[in-house]
Amino acid sequence: MKTTKYYTILFLVLFIMGCNNKNDEKLNAEVYETSASGNKLTALKEFVNSENPSQINLLPEEKYQTITGFGGAFTESSAYLLNKLSEENRQKIIDAYFSPEGAQYSLTRTHMNSCDFSVSNYSYTPVEGDKDLVHFTIEEDKDDLIPFIKAAMAASKDGFKIFGSPWTAAPWMKDNNNWVGGKLLPEYYDTWALFFSKYVDAYKEEGIDIWGFTVENEPLGNGNNWESMHYTPDEMTNFVVNHLGPKLEADGKGDLKILGYDQNREHLKEWVDSQFKNEETSKYFDGTAIHWYASTFDVFPEELQNAHNKAPDKLLIQSEACIDAQVPVWQDDAWYFKKEATDWGFDWAPEKDKHLHPKYAPVNRYARDIIGCLNNWVDGWVDWNMVLDTKGGPNWFKNWCIAPVIVDPEKDEVYFTPLYYTMAHFSKFIRPNAEVIGLEKTDEDLMVTAAKNPDGSIAVVIFNDSENDKTFDLSLNNKTNTLTISAKAIQSIVIAN
Repeated sequence: MKTTKYYTILFLVLFIMGCNNKNDEKLNAEVYETSASGNKLTALKEFVNSENPSQINLLPEEKYQTITGFGGAFTESSAYLLNKLSEENRQKIIDAYFSPEGAQYSLTRTHMNSCDFSVSNYSYTPVEGDKDLVHFTIEEDKDDLIPFIKAAMAASKDGFKIFGSPWTAAPWMKDNNNWVGGKLLPEYYDTWALFFSKYVDAYKEEGIDIWGFTVENEPLGNGNNWESMHYTPDEMTNFVVNHLGPKLEADGKGDLKILGYDQNREHLKEWVDSQFKNEETSKYFDGTAIHWYASTFDVFPEELQNAHNKAPDKLLIQSEACIDAQVPVWQDDAWYFKKEATDWGFDWAPEKDKHLHPKYAPVNRYARDIIGCLNNWVDGWVDWNMVLDTKGGPNWFKNWCIAPVIVDPEKDEVYFTPLYYTMAHFSKFIRPNAEVIGLEKTDEDLMVTAAKNPDGSIAVVIFNDSENDKTFDLSLNNKTNTLTISAKAIQSIVIAN
């Protein structure tokens, strides 16, 4: 009897220890999902078990790039629309992008002088021949753009970085005396460098600190459609090395970031080869900016890998992306998960490039591209307009696009499209100074990226483009949790420190 009692007690002890060990081995994770079935950053608690889950194993000892941030652009078009809404809806949108309860955008862009998403053409240097920029003024920004930025600053808990991008110098500085196309006249190189310095001072007076610049939006041009100014790679390098960099340094602004290029990835190699040719050319370039318009389907991983290998200590930031050449679809979440949208290249790309521009679901474009970029050394990803109207504007060129938030100012209505939630899956959970980490996975249908945040938490973002729910074991340091992602869904999984 004593022997039986002893073994009974021993069994109970071992059973309890086994349960405790099993609990210790379970990976605790918070899961948030946006899906075609209707989830919108929805916290998930229950998951369907599967006999054969795939495997995702996180490898935190494998460290890659440090994250600069995620966000969107402050444009005059967006700011103009916000001012037409009720104060309640205006604040609702700003909080959704910048507050701790919202997407917590951490990296943003704005235009210097006007751009296609301005209400009209304008320049901070309106007086022809004013080489010393005595008449420099940002008055045009004070009604809409600056109030938008300052409201975002007020809503943000952690703050955000902002970089400026010029589309063009004033026509009087250019060889064609036009807003569109042409090149900066060499006699105005120093004037144009001064322009950047004065811009920083003017915004500082408004209480806004500028983090950096791209040298020129789309230096290859845009088909002579809207504001532009052309450079070759070596012309831009010359301007930065001999004019812009030294001027900012002389004015005590040497800590401002200078990003070269700022256009599509398929030409990236020739630009990084020029910028980072040697120590002298590399000195003032802090990194490179890129756009996705060569293809919203192909990430161009070889170009991104090459750019990193050429300058492994420099920034590589996606500075603009949007669903372009497309009027927004209003209050129809399902459309954003369907392969109905086209981009400019579907109709206009050369025949040899048509395969890069298929009909492709807007959510897929964003989710696939951001994950693909993060897995190929990109450290920041910035969307284009934050807010547009139901026509995809306003802008003076009538170049209609989609933004994550669409508004009808006449009815004072707001529509948060699934693109807003897709962006938030990254910006809210992968914070500045996070480190991208390695991982292994067995399901090729799942796109996955992961990063370790400064607070020690790990954020995993998974995209399932398939028509079926997917079950997987997520593992970290010998702890595992079996989770399920819905069909046509994006998930953020947060593993606390």
